[in-house]
Amino acid sequence: MNKRNLLKLYGLLLIFVVSLSGCASQQVNSKSSVMEYLYPNSTDTFEAPSTPNLTLPLRVGVAFVPESKDSGSSHHFWAGNLYSGGIAEAKKSQILANVSKHFSSLDFVSSIEVIPSAYLTPGGSFANLSQIKTMYGIDVMALVSYDQVQFTDEGALSLSYWTIVGAYIVSGEKNDTNTLMDTVVYDIASKKMLFRAPGTSQVSGSSTPVNLSEELRVDSIKGFELAADNMTLNLEKQLTVFKQRLKDDPNQVTISHRDGYSGGGTLDLWDCVVLLFLSLLAWQRKRALYSQELQRSF
Repeated sequence: MNKRNLLKLYGLLLIFVVSLSGCASQQVNSKSSVMEYLYPNSTDTFEAPSTPNLTLPLRVGVAFVPESKDSGSSHHFWAGNLYSGGIAEAKKSQILANVSKHFSSLDFVSSIEVIPSAYLTPGGSFANLSQIKTMYGIDVMALVSYDQVQFTDEGALSLSYWTIVGAYIVSGEKNDTNTLMDTVVYDIASKKMLFRAPGTSQVSGSSTPVNLSEELRVDSIKGFELAADNMTLNLEKQLTVFKQRLKDDPNQVTISHRDGYSGGGTLDLWDCVVLLFLSLLAWQRKRALYSQELQRSF
């Protein structure tokens, strides 16, 4: 082989290596969108919310919105593995249980219902929420959504090492997992958003091409857990802000009460009896002291 043909061969190999390194980069996006669920035809229709009428104590439902149609998977070039992100149902139940704890601690909430994901129809909008309202007897719905992007990049250096040394030895991938989770609370009847609480996380790691899918799954779970923890902390803050906002601007909502409930901190019959008894004792003591003063004056 002459020198010219050898240079051509090296050139072709270089182009081949560079093209493979470009193909090796991948991005996986798994998400569920509140906007897609509530407003699937937002360009055609406009939902006009009315002033919410909150009947206390509230009955709240919590659920994950259906996964978006844009969620995708990725096929790794070297290992041949097909990977797709997303949250397992067991993890969803765990996250919803943590969200429910924050609502159950409120004195104006009477019950929490965890709604299975199967009951939420993709693009079901407020019609689907009204069906769930009838089924579970809830007033307010907390919708949880997520958006996770995992990006993997194989550089030319890692590719050359993979070619010469072997995939099991060199750790060549750079994995970045960015996660957003969001809880949006809606009054179903008025279609009015009451408040929201987001949470974010970022996880960075590396792996060999062979165990890339396993490492991405581990990073994905960790990303969801960290984002959910951050979201529940923000949810606690937003619940406090919401209560204060209702006090500062009561015109935002109208408040009514169910039979037998008149708001947190009210007195029941036994409290009234105890207070009446204590008042009577105080009155008798004051009367006795007054009589003693009269006797001294004479």
